[in-house]
Amino acid sequence: MISSYLPGRTLLHRIGAGWKLLGLLLVSMLLLPVEQPLVLAAVLACALGLLASLGSGMGTVLRSLKPVAFVVLFILALHGLFGTFQAGVIVALRLASLLLLATLITLTTRLDDMLDTLTPVLRPVALVGLSERRLALAIALAIRFTPMLIDVTRQLNEAYRARSGRNGHVKLVAPLCLHALNAADHVAEALAARGGADGCPPEGADRGKDKA
Repeated sequence: MISSYLPGRTLLHRIGAGWKLLGLLLVSMLLLPVEQPLVLAAVLACALGLLASLGSGMGTVLRSLKPVAFVVLFILALHGLFGTFQAGVIVALRLASLLLLATLITLTTRLDDMLDTLTPVLRPVALVGLSERRLALAIALAIRFTPMLIDVTRQLNEAYRARSGRNGHVKLVAPLCLHALNAADHVAEALAARGGADGCPPEGADRGKDKA
């Protein structure tokens, strides 16, 4: 799941987050034993069709998936060099289909809906003293932060290449960390304004108000 929410009123937007996650789980289980490239290509075509149904944002989404495409091509090349090309095609088609379907879920699911779906699933962690709400929030934020950091990395690299003519590589780590920390500060402020990660005022907040 590597993309941000895309507002809309399509059928995928109206389906509940739980049903979409359950559907992705079932499709993943069904695709794992499939070894026919034509079947996997048909699933990928269906995923692209669903992406096209979202409207004009398809081009932007596909461009944002460029780093993932490189990973898929790298896996295909490895299979071609050290295994069989057909096996590489099967793995690449299966991986691309599942990644695209997962992306469709994050494109059509609000963060709040994802959080409400994950929280009851993670309820057993309360038995060991962990907060399922906070764990669900951490997972949801990781899903949302990943595409943002990929986009920031791309922008930093483009800026560095415009100045030096070369890719930034390791030199981008420090500015990328600063961007990530700045974003984390903004998220923390937003959470604090909404009563904390559990939706309740943090301990001591009321006392601070009383003193004020």
